[in-house]
Amino acid sequence: MNYPTGKIEHLEMRGITKRFPGVVSNNNVNIELRAGEVLAILGENGAGKTTLMNILYGLYQPDAGEIVINGQPVKINSPREAIWHGIGMVHQHFMLVDTLTVSENVALGLPSPKGPIVDLRTVTKKIKEISETYGLAIHPDAYVWQLSVGEQQRVEIVKALYRGANLLILDEPTSVLTPQESGELIVLLKKMAGSGTPIVLISHKLNEVMAVSDRVTVLRDGEVVATVKTAETSPDELAVKMVGRELVCCARGAESSAGRTVLELKEVWASGDKGPTALAGVSLDVKTGEIVGIAGVSGNGQKELAEAINGLRKVTKGQVLLNDRPVTNLPPHRIIKQGMGYIPEDRLHVGTIPSFTVWENLILKDHHLSPYSSSIFLQYRRIKDLCASMVSKYGVKTPSLETPTGRLSGGNIQRVVLAREITRGPAALVAASPTRGLDIAATQYVHEMLLEARSSGIGVLLISEDLEELLILCDRIAVMYGGRIMKVMPVEKADEHTLGLLMAGVED
Repeated sequence: MNYPTGKIEHLEMRGITKRFPGVVSNNNVNIELRAGEVLAILGENGAGKTTLMNILYGLYQPDAGEIVINGQPVKINSPREAIWHGIGMVHQHFMLVDTLTVSENVALGLPSPKGPIVDLRTVTKKIKEISETYGLAIHPDAYVWQLSVGEQQRVEIVKALYRGANLLILDEPTSVLTPQESGELIVLLKKMAGSGTPIVLISHKLNEVMAVSDRVTVLRDGEVVATVKTAETSPDELAVKMVGRELVCCARGAESSAGRTVLELKEVWASGDKGPTALAGVSLDVKTGEIVGIAGVSGNGQKELAEAINGLRKVTKGQVLLNDRPVTNLPPHRIIKQGMGYIPEDRLHVGTIPSFTVWENLILKDHHLSPYSSSIFLQYRRIKDLCASMVSKYGVKTPSLETPTGRLSGGNIQRVVLAREITRGPAALVAASPTRGLDIAATQYVHEMLLEARSSGIGVLLISEDLEELLILCDRIAVMYGGRIMKVMPVEKADEHTLGLLMAGVED
């Protein structure tokens, strides 16, 4: 299948409706996009933004409505056909094969000039050219499972660019990037739009939307509530349109309620997936009733730190203590038993089992304990009552407790994880990028829950690449670079400039 030679000058989605069991995801949605324009789509998690773009990309078929490209109605039955039409999409949940290399993932599904033989040398060369052109540092021969989340996001962007997309859909593209990287991407998007490429940007970051978009379409409960020119609106107005109410910002109280040390790392060393040292003598402590933040550019040991604490990565030297008891290299279930809570950065595949129902994921860690079980038997009525209570308390939007968790939006999957982890009442909670890819309302909710955990005496270790988030929530902030702790400072002495320099390896 050859690519079309013409560019997309004008695209419309008219009257798009899409229903799933128990929910209408899109209801008579209309959007319009022209060459050289950046259209931002805003909405709470579950508002139907990603579903709409999955229809445009051929992953879903609409129940009603049509897609019109350059004045001609088209039927897009698959991503392959979308690519043929010149539509590329970078997904929020990555569409990569972990066991393949970067080059193999990029080449996957594309015809080879050598017929049945995959020409990876040519693919690798083009990937390097794209990486150098756009400043997307990627190792073509690395396996995807060896990459950090941020690096995997870059692979997805390279994949779309490699396919020569002349209309680009980006679903939360900067959710794993540092402020500097986000700024570079915004420059890239402006450059692409300036050359005539139409871009659809799904984002929950209002400052990002204001910086790069020409128009904004706001979805709420699957319907378009507003389409406005970016220059004629403001972040506050967009936030109100998105959630339908005024949002009151939550913040950490000035007073510190820190008590005894509940989690301590002593000179912890660990290897990375690629072989080299990922953690090089990390020493850190977290006390009850405080939030300690970990700042750093993706790939500097944050992922390995969270895994080493939770028994998912071998500690080669040093100690991890939980409630003054060694938990170094213990199996995860024993660390959980001793009072560890964990919100992983990959909420879909690590934080939950997507094919399991909502109630099954809610009891995942404690299904063998009272009140969920008696002897070897699950207490189904009691489980359903308790899970219904958790769903209500944590505001999980789900058709039923029997819904597979993988069918929920990102924000609602995160609420399931939060409900499970905080309800357990852990002594320490490791939260790795807990608001990645979430909209403003869902992000605020996660912040409230972390502050509530702090108030209840839980020691929270918050790993985040969002400096504003760290400065709002944390009592102390530690900066990681090259697998080491550069500095730990009280939040009162931290600012974005100082943290940014430390994140780049520059000591003050």
